[in-house]
Amino acid sequence: MPRALRSDRGFTYIGALVMAVILGIMASRAAVVMSTAMKREREDELISRGTQIRDALRKWYKVKVVDGKLVSSQTPSNAAPTAPAAVAGPPELKSLLQDPNTPGKLRYLRPYALVDPMTGKEWDEIKKDGKIVGVKSKSEQAPVKQGNFPFDLHPEDFEHKKKYSEWEFVYDRVPPLTKTGGAIQGLKTESSPSPFTPGASDSSGTSGTSGTSGSSGSSDDSSSTRRSRFNRGNTTP
Repeated sequence: MPRALRSDRGFTYIGALVMAVILGIMASRAAVVMSTAMKREREDELISRGTQIRDALRKWYKVKVVDGKLVSSQTPSNAAPTAPAAVAGPPELKSLLQDPNTPGKLRYLRPYALVDPMTGKEWDEIKKDGKIVGVKSKSEQAPVKQGNFPFDLHPEDFEHKKKYSEWEFVYDRVPPLTKTGGAIQGLKTESSPSPFTPGASDSSGTSGTSGTSGSSGSSDDSSSTRRSRFNRGNTTP
């Protein structure tokens, strides 16, 4: 009877298909990781540019933040903070590039900050009483970042938002001092201890010499033991 011929071509074809499927899955996961990383970079740039515009608006309105409150920046540093005065808003965001109301036409912003990094277009202006008070993105994408925002941003304006268009950079929004994300207060540091002076006598050494106290004698024994351990192997011939 003729013997059936065996071939390994079928197994090779199946193996090639399995490898193609595995490579496809790995490529798709790598693409997702790269896309997420690029999205995070654009988010960081969005926060950076939005904060720059917010700070530029504060300079335009001549205000600053002191102890979690918005006060006038024209008050002398040695005087008590005063409430900010009413200032007309900029006609458009481009006015922040060069303030025509100042003698030297101060520049509060650089041109690249006027572009929304998420859309590559202009920002969506936030207005109050007809004045520009902030900006936000026009992107309807869901943000990756949901928490751990910079301390100078109000948590309610950024945390747990579903769209980038809900991130609002408003000049008069000051984070509270009592919640996460509030202004950082100055840290109180204790005075550092005085350095130890070698050879200086203290009360325990003096009392140990007099021999009037048993505790002072034990301290002398321990100190002598420490000196002997320190000098062991470090003595000069």
